[in-house]
Amino acid sequence: MNANQCKIGENILRLRRERKIRQEELADFVGVTKASVSKWENGQTMPDITLLSLLASFFDIRIDELIGYEPQLSRQQIQKIYQELSAKFGKCLFREVMEESYEYVKRYYSCYPLLLQIGLLWLNHYMLADDEKAQTKILEAAAELCLRVESAGKDVALCSDAAAIRAFICLLLGRADEVVELLEEANSLVRLMTQTDTILTQAYRMKGEDAKADSYTQCCMYCHIFSLVANAGQYLSVHMRELPVVTETVSRVEQIGHAYGLTKLNPNGMAQFAYQAAVSFASCGEKESALVQLCRYADCITELMSGKELALHGDSYFNRMEEWFERLDAGPYPPRSRKTVVESLPQTLMHPAFAALQGNPSFERIKERLTGIAGE
Repeated sequence: MNANQCKIGENILRLRRERKIRQEELADFVGVTKASVSKWENGQTMPDITLLSLLASFFDIRIDELIGYEPQLSRQQIQKIYQELSAKFGKCLFREVMEESYEYVKRYYSCYPLLLQIGLLWLNHYMLADDEKAQTKILEAAAELCLRVESAGKDVALCSDAAAIRAFICLLLGRADEVVELLEEANSLVRLMTQTDTILTQAYRMKGEDAKADSYTQCCMYCHIFSLVANAGQYLSVHMRELPVVTETVSRVEQIGHAYGLTKLNPNGMAQFAYQAAVSFASCGEKESALVQLCRYADCITELMSGKELALHGDSYFNRMEEWFERLDAGPYPPRSRKTVVESLPQTLMHPAFAALQGNPSFERIKERLTGIAGE
């Protein structure tokens, strides 16, 4: 915190006047002259650091309150910081944005929700760094922020989120043993079968709070549906060269997608599944099926980019999701800016599994389509 940010002089003046205390009284209590107190209040000098605890005790406040330090930010402030930094990654020098984000970390080192969001910010943009060594350094720094949240934070849910994010970073760094150690016990199927979601819903109804039950069950359905889609994508990667499993999995997810209108509801989630399905079919030598899934991937990307801004949203059925999205620390907004997302689109078709599709007229049209979206 620099001198411009420190409001200790203003605070001493305000507190003294609120309590109707004369400068002489304060000076006598802390053992300085009246002139010293006057200089503090005028901003000419600052109290010696050894006097801070005495001054805070005199006014019956914490030292951070005395000096004007605000260790915590509101959810809205954190959302604003994240979105501003995310947008800057698309238009400013990467090094400059990273330096700005480091400044937030240093200034709000005890604001654990912000630290977690900065860790996420780095995780979602590390690939923009110049080389693999720099990318690894950023990922390790993000993991350190998560570890600080886990070890010093008091919010159980926040600590759990931090552990999950740190596990994903470990996965990216190739540290599979650490991932297993972090998540295996917490994700035990025995625990997952406790069905606390339904118990909480029943409790809301028992209390006559049907509106809460309605909102909560809707949110649970939404989250579980897209968790199913995401897990199905991982299931495809496990069985990538087993055509019967790939075909059946894709068929089932597509039926769910059609029933719930998932392409419009969450085009990003469906785009990721379609892409993995395309990779899996291509790995099985099923070129036509791979092209069908790549076309669906392009449809999802087109839908994703069709709105004025990338943001999570509900629909006529999931009509209470916005209130839940607003509660997220990052709000309903995406982890990366639109520009950062679209610039990566042409590279998605460079996957080795698509080598046999190069030159195919349908594949080239899909490539042109994604390049066109990036160009726009």
